[in-house]
Amino acid sequence: MKVLIVGAGKLGYKLAQHMILEDIDVVLMDNNPKVLERINEHIDVLTLVGDGIDIKMLKELNIKNYDLLVASTNSDESNALICSIGKRLGAKKTIARIRNPKYMEQLDFIKGELGIDLIVNPDLATAQAIEKYLLKSYSFYSNEFASGRVEMLDYNISHHKAFVGKNLSELKDFESLLIAAISRDGAIIIPHGSTVLEDNDIIYIIGDYKDIDKFNSLYNLSKKKKAVDNVMILGGSNIGYYLAERLSKSRVNVRLIEKDKERAQELSDILNNVLIIYGDGTDINLLEEENLDQMDAFIGTTGFDEENLLMALMAKQAGVADCIAKISRENYTKIIDRLDIDVALNPLYITVSNILKNIRGGKVVSVSLLLGGDAEVTELIVGEDSLFLGKSLHSLNLPKGIIIGAIVRKGEVIIPKGDSIIMPKDRIVVFSLTEDLPTLKLFFKAYKGGVLGELWHRTKGARHPFNN
Repeated sequence: MKVLIVGAGKLGYKLAQHMILEDIDVVLMDNNPKVLERINEHIDVLTLVGDGIDIKMLKELNIKNYDLLVASTNSDESNALICSIGKRLGAKKTIARIRNPKYMEQLDFIKGELGIDLIVNPDLATAQAIEKYLLKSYSFYSNEFASGRVEMLDYNISHHKAFVGKNLSELKDFESLLIAAISRDGAIIIPHGSTVLEDNDIIYIIGDYKDIDKFNSLYNLSKKKKAVDNVMILGGSNIGYYLAERLSKSRVNVRLIEKDKERAQELSDILNNVLIIYGDGTDINLLEEENLDQMDAFIGTTGFDEENLLMALMAKQAGVADCIAKISRENYTKIIDRLDIDVALNPLYITVSNILKNIRGGKVVSVSLLLGGDAEVTELIVGEDSLFLGKSLHSLNLPKGIIIGAIVRKGEVIIPKGDSIIMPKDRIVVFSLTEDLPTLKLFFKAYKGGVLGELWHRTKGARHPFNN
């Protein structure tokens, strides 16, 4: 697969990083040579100084031979134009990052007229994730797979000290659940039965949604005694705007604080049923005057991670049940688990997850990067011609960094063991460390005629990776 990424910002860099791990042929283009020089110091990618709107350059690149063009510059308009030109010159598929709210109501027209196959909006996707968290009944953060039949939650074991110091095989009440990953000091661990839990570990638990409910009740994780009615948002960014708009439509009372007077006035004009407060949201006196202690949730959505994290912590100390921060800096990942906030979301990981799902094809249902991007959770449908059908998980000899967390078969959720067999049309949820993504790609492509099929015929009977 050949991919051209135009725009070497955070999104372009992170996409290139993940695609390289999957042996995708990537060219990263940007008009700033210094940015490309810094990138070349960290990842082995072919870089090109240029402008994605330059038709001559795209022709010289033979863009018609590329499977995918991703436009991720800082300009929505440029991204749309780059994709349009690329598609007309023969690029098979195009993806554009477009963030401006004024374009969101015209997406179908933009895609149809300009030839864009997928539009990603990091701000809107982040607002949707926050909305989902706030309006569900749990006080922990979770993801859903298999149309809601499988659920994954992350849980800090410091809330239940009896877990600390025990290995996984000693834990009770986990017979129908699986601890698929552990976040420890900012690093992701794929555990085994003898892994010992340490204080402040975040455990990622997967299981049937009914069993997750039982676990929730047993350990009293659901602290919310009433629905989220009152929400305070710090920052009138696009995320703040999208979130306020969506929550107000769900009849949530929203107060949004914005310190830029013109932006505050603009939001006041376009947001109905939202109280816009012009002021400095880092001023605790202002927050107290606006009844911070009566809020059910506080969300920091400014462009400054430090403000979002600090004020979320302040809100938590004031007694707010749900405190959420939008972050963008990767180097803050290692301290997030130790902070007393409920959720920290990075729009970058949400966007990369959506693009990876799209480029991996129809068999892949969803992709979720765990915070930090060091691991991912992928849901896929097993094809009827898969080479590993009828084989036990133990016989697949998967690396320790890959674990199958759940199998859904005819509506039934199976928490797999070593002797579990994969069958056609199974939905499987796979956890993988980033370093094991190349093997995970082989796992995805293990179909007749795919990568492993080619290897199988090329080696003429040599030991297959999925055979004993």
